[in-house]
Amino acid sequence: MALPPVLQRVPFPVIGSPLFIISNPQLVIAQCKAGIVGSMPSLNARPAEQLDDWLAEITETLAAWDAAHPEQLSAPFAINQIVHKTNDRLEHDMQVCAKYKVPIVITSLGARSDINEAVHAWGGIVLHDIINNAYAHKAIEKGADGLIAVAAGAGGHAGVKSPFALVQEIREWFDGPLALSGSISTGDAVLAAQALGADFAYIGSAFIATVEARAAEAYKQCIVDSNSDDIVYSNLFTGVHGNYLKPSIRNAGMDPDHLPESDPSKMNFGGGEGSKSKAWKDIWGCGQGIGAVKAVLPAGELVARLKREYAAARARLG
Repeated sequence: MALPPVLQRVPFPVIGSPLFIISNPQLVIAQCKAGIVGSMPSLNARPAEQLDDWLAEITETLAAWDAAHPEQLSAPFAINQIVHKTNDRLEHDMQVCAKYKVPIVITSLGARSDINEAVHAWGGIVLHDIINNAYAHKAIEKGADGLIAVAAGAGGHAGVKSPFALVQEIREWFDGPLALSGSISTGDAVLAAQALGADFAYIGSAFIATVEARAAEAYKQCIVDSNSDDIVYSNLFTGVHGNYLKPSIRNAGMDPDHLPESDPSKMNFGGGEGSKSKAWKDIWGCGQGIGAVKAVLPAGELVARLKREYAAARARLG
């Protein structure tokens, strides 16, 4: 199946994943100007009224860029909505997205037909993130246009499935838009995602260590200094399993190698039970692919590196 027109406008097959707290209009705009889908969670705008200002800034800035650079048009942007009963802002944030006709909505932690229908009503598309084939089926049955396969090694709320298994199972029955997430931080890995059958690579952790990202400098430097050995998988901090940087857990006074389990029914977006530290502010989410991140760069330079590596990898394969 051909990609929807909005995704055909993406010059380089990468979607920058929405980073809770960290993504902001500056990062989204830089990603889109560089030729990849830029995204952010609507919940990053606080108070809620700020979302209107942010979407105005993104749409107006990208429109001005396109007018001045017809030979290098920006990629579309996406807004992430947490479709979970704990998100009491969902209705408000969806109304603001409708006002600006957000081209791509990424839904997480729940698939709802009414949300998908609302996005379709203003002409947008919905990509839903999933961690296994069963959730993938549910998302498409509820009307999502495409899927984001969150495989093992991804930052934040990651799954445990090998990308080889997850993509293969999904492609047995679904030929629509598919992005792959999990330890992707090089152009070689972007090409590998396509070789597996994905249309896009979904990259988050590498963009934390960019100039535009709204992350603490210590967080950015920790990513530069760390590798996959410094990542721990735990559900302690939100009730949902995710990948986190061990140094941030140690800084919070805990032993990352001996973390207790949390009660999944007590899902939260603050600290874990008995912890005064908050995910994602104090306990830093991060994926396993950060060994390739060697410096804090402007987002445009990071995308340029990915493009060079991608071209070199394709040339090696002939």
